[in-house]
Amino acid sequence: MMTIDSVLERLKEGNKRYTEDKLDRKLQDKSRRGDLTGGQEPYAIVLSCADSRVVPELAFDAGLGELFVVRVAGNVANTSSIASIEYAVANIGTPVIVVLGHESCGAVTAAVNGGDNGYNLNHLLSHISPALAKSDDNAEVNEVVKTNAKLTVDELASRSSIIKDAIDSGKLKVVPAYYNLGSGEVEFL
Repeated sequence: MMTIDSVLERLKEGNKRYTEDKLDRKLQDKSRRGDLTGGQEPYAIVLSCADSRVVPELAFDAGLGELFVVRVAGNVANTSSIASIEYAVANIGTPVIVVLGHESCGAVTAAVNGGDNGYNLNHLLSHISPALAKSDDNAEVNEVVKTNAKLTVDELASRSSIIKDAIDSGKLKVVPAYYNLGSGEVEFL
């Protein structure tokens, strides 16, 4: 397994290739699929929004089996997304979690706009409420997105002893990030 620093560097290098339209497209063929039939060893977990414009495997120029991606609108830490992340931390030993918010997030926009969006969406948006509370009243959506990513980092540790223990032992780092739609650049916050 890679070190925390080498994982972060690999993610940054992959994003650079992506933004420069120089994807290497490695590890995406029949041979790689065959290699993975016996198990997986992703070097990073990405908690990302479900937005179709944000594809972590492309944004970080990663091949099959390299990223353990959990996608949910607003990249929120709900019970199911946390459980999925716990699996990768506890059973695979993945050393980095990236909480990836993105420009013009529809879920964050809905939370900012308020109103009744129905039971299920209201429940999802309640996970974004702490970011709203921590933001200025006139904060733009993209600032709330960044705040949400930062708070989600803290929430993962506070709601999961598996994640917290891995952080405390130095085996895991959780970092917030922000994806720019136009350029494809990922900013680590």
